This record gives sequence, C-alpha cells and structure tokens, in this order.
Amino acid sequence: MTNLENQVGERWLMRIHLGERDQWHGRPLYQAIVEMLRERHFAGATVYRGIMGFGASARMRTDRLEVLSLDLPITVECVDTEEKVEGILPELDSMIGGGLITLEKVKVRLYRPEKTS
Repeated sequence: MTNLENQVGERWLMRIHLGERDQWHGRPLYQAIVEMLRERHFAGATVYRGIMGFGASARMRTDRLEVLSLDLPITVECVDTEEKVEGILPELDSMIGGGLITLEKVKVRLYRPEKTS
C-alpha cells in the first residue's frame, strides 16, 4: 500500500538520446551522465537500451542477429525541477558529441511506501 505525499506538480522530463558506444573519459557516456545526475541530487534517472533505431546518420542499428549493431540506441531519462534541468544542460552540452536532448513539462504524482512504526 502506498500513500500520495505532497509530491504533485509540474516538473521537467529530460530525455538524452545517444549511442551505446559513446564514451566520456574512457567509460560509457550514459554511465557518466547517470552518475553526474546522482551527484547533483536529481530525483532519479533510468537508462533504456533500444532494440532498433537510427539517428542523424540514418544508419540503422538493431539487435537482430543478421545485422547486429554494436552501437544500439540509448536513452537516459530523468524528471526534476526546471531549475535543476536547466542548470545541468551546459555540462551535458560539453559531454555529448552527437546526440539529442529533449525537454518537456510533465505533471508528476509521486507515491512513497507507507511508513511503519
């Protein structure tokens, strides 16, 4: 059972689209981004690995064995306040060599487990 706390309102959803092989200082870029979001006390972040997609190059990437790609699409997604998202964009701009960031306002309802005594 969960209860709805005072966590209802507008937030920003940030989606960062990049490739699985993208690197930042010798490690996966998506990992560096998630660690940075955690260090900056964002509410949370999730990394999604796509099974098929293409980007600006129009080169198809897929997990199908016939045309297996070693650079599948990756999306890092997080939701937080406008101020936090806007504040981290300059750092992300310097990290992302090729990719796309989308931003949109979303309505949030946050549920937390009930506290037991």
